[in-house]
Amino acid sequence: MEQKKVVPAGNEWACKHIRDFSGSPVSRIGEEWMLITSGSTAVQPGNWNTMTASWGGFGVLWGKAVAFMFIRPTRFTYTLANDNALFTLSFFDMSYRPALDICGTKSGLDTDKAAQADLTPVVFGDGGIGFQEAAEIITCRKLYVHDFDPARFLDPSIEALYPARDYHRMFIGEILTLRVKS
Repeated sequence: MEQKKVVPAGNEWACKHIRDFSGSPVSRIGEEWMLITSGSTAVQPGNWNTMTASWGGFGVLWGKAVAFMFIRPTRFTYTLANDNALFTLSFFDMSYRPALDICGTKSGLDTDKAAQADLTPVVFGDGGIGFQEAAEIITCRKLYVHDFDPARFLDPSIEALYPARDYHRMFIGEILTLRVKS
């Protein structure tokens, strides 16, 4: 299903350094959640998708500020994240929790999640796609991917998280920009 058309982002977004990210990443990701978005509007305007995530983090790797996130191969966003150089992480205030619920329980293959969640997709000059309603958006350039190998799980209880054996792929991206609504 084609997703809602993106509109150009306005001037209300200020570029900041990742050190200016507000709050604890553990709380912002694990408790408040985020939207992972990937795709491209350059060739086909609706060729993007988003999904809710509560796993991921930030750090330093290879001398770069990085974000890492995880997507199961059964998610539509997985293909788009594999096929595109950029992904974004959009963070919202808690009033948008119902919208994030929709984006986490519906598939972009058969649902226009942005329309159903009443979110406005925006595209920035670098090609990153986020949402007008977000408080902060991080744009990342993909550096590395790695598939989870269940033979390497050191805690046997982890396997219970994968009854369908649909092990996540980890995506590591260099943080290019933190955009904060000004």
